[in-house]
This record gives sequence, structure tokens and C-alpha cells, in this order.
Amino acid sequence: IPNANTIIINQAQNFGLSDLHQLRGRVGRSNIKAFCYLIVPSMLSVTDEARRRLRAIEAFSDLGSGFNIAMQDLDIRGAGNLLGGEQSGFIAEMGFETYQRILSEAVDELRQERGMDAVPGSPFAHKREEFVSDCTIDTDLEILIPDDYVSITAEKIRLYKELDAVENEKELLAFMDSVKDRFGPVPDQVRELADTVRLRWLAMELGFEKIVLKNGMLIAYFVSNQMSGYYKSPKFAAVMGFLQKQNRRFEMKQQSEKLYIIVKRVESIEKAYKLFLEMKL
Repeated sequence: IPNANTIIINQAQNFGLSDLHQLRGRVGRSNIKAFCYLIVPSMLSVTDEARRRLRAIEAFSDLGSGFNIAMQDLDIRGAGNLLGGEQSGFIAEMGFETYQRILSEAVDELRQERGMDAVPGSPFAHKREEFVSDCTIDTDLEILIPDDYVSITAEKIRLYKELDAVENEKELLAFMDSVKDRFGPVPDQVRELADTVRLRWLAMELGFEKIVLKNGMLIAYFVSNQMSGYYKSPKFAAVMGFLQKQNRRFEMKQQSEKLYIIVKRVESIEKAYKLFLEMKL
């Protein structure tokens, strides 16, 4: 209705901020002043988010205020501060690091499906071929930062997060030096924790998605995707060649489409790491 200059929105607290902004824009023209009335119950009875939406739509009523409303909507709905520690919405529930890892894995899958690694000039062409984006290690060994070394729980958590973010040997050595400078000589448990990170890197390089090290036995699970190019790669061929030369200490099994190997007499992270080094060589 071109000449309409008034809109009444009942139960406005149930509308999203962008909805309110668009509805309000349906009345009025450049030379016709318009009015928008928002009808709500008592402001004390609506939710905090609804109250913030209503205040935002009231505050940003000037021409060209759409950007400010969009930013308010983003903040209310839970984007949080992606580059800092203040998170909200679904990102707060899973943690930004986990969200970032999942996003990275999804991008890598799309890149591999479309063959972008092989396209000359592609921004991904320089990346080395990786078939495993992460590897989990499950063990009954005591691999942790002991209480008598770092007693404050919050500090421990921060150190674990720092260690999880380490990506190469240089960064790992720098992390260990930092720990030594702050807390004194590094105990064996922390050194073994660092070796666990090295084991995880090497396992990923060999094509293992999960490592179980319990009761003196190691179980290493290969890439779960049976259609992965890993099974046609030189990496898989090298691991198979190594296993064929071994004795009965090594077993290869398959269960529920999961291929894995079992290695007996592996009692420590150090032995597991040396074993994987032999596979790589």
C-alpha cells in the first residue's frame, strides 16, 4: 500500500531483529513520515534477548542504520568475539578451537573432492598430501602435568591448550623451554606428554586416525574412509611393506569396515614412537 504511513506489530517480542527492521521499512517514503508501533507485554515479562532486540530497533531508526542493526543481531544471536576469548552462542558450547578444527576439516574434504591439490596455481597446490587431519590417543599410561609441578588447575588447562596448538617440533621445543623457565626442571611425565604429541604427528603422517595404547599393547586404526586415496598412496604401501617383514608380534585385522593393526609388547610412548619411526623409514 504505497500511501500507508503506519504499521502496528503485535507481540513484537516474538520477532527477530531483522524481521522487525524489514517490517518497519515497509511503510513510509522519502517524503512521507511513517510510524511503527511495537506492542509487547510488560518489558519485565519478556526475555533478555527480546528486550535487547526491542531496544536495538528503537535506538537505530535513522536512514542507513541497517548495518548497525545487523551487527546488533549478530551479537545477540551468538557470534561472540571470534578472535578473542569472549564467546557466546553455539561457539561457546563447543569452543572456538573445536569449531575452527571442524571448519578446517570440512574445507579439506571439499578441496580433496574437487581435486584442488592437483590444479596448478591453486592456493592449495603447495600443501603436502594429508589423509588424516587429526589423531586421538587413548592410553592407560599416566601422561599428564603432575599436581606437584603445576598446582593451579586453570594454569594446567592453559598449558594443555597451548600444547594442543603446537604444530611442529620447533614450537614444541619452545613450549618445553617456556614450561621449564616458569616452573623449573621438567619432570618425566611432562616429557612423556611432549612425546605423545610427537607420536600423534607421526601417526597422522602414517595414516592412523586413532591409537590405543593399553596393557602393553598398541592398536592403530587406519583411515576410516575406505574410499580415501590413502589406500592407493605410497604411504599405505610403505606401511604394508613394513608389516609383511615382521613376525607374529604384528597382526592386521578388520572389523566393521575398520582396518587396524595390533602390536604386542609396546609398553610406553617411547616404544610406540620408535615403532612408527621404523614404519616411516
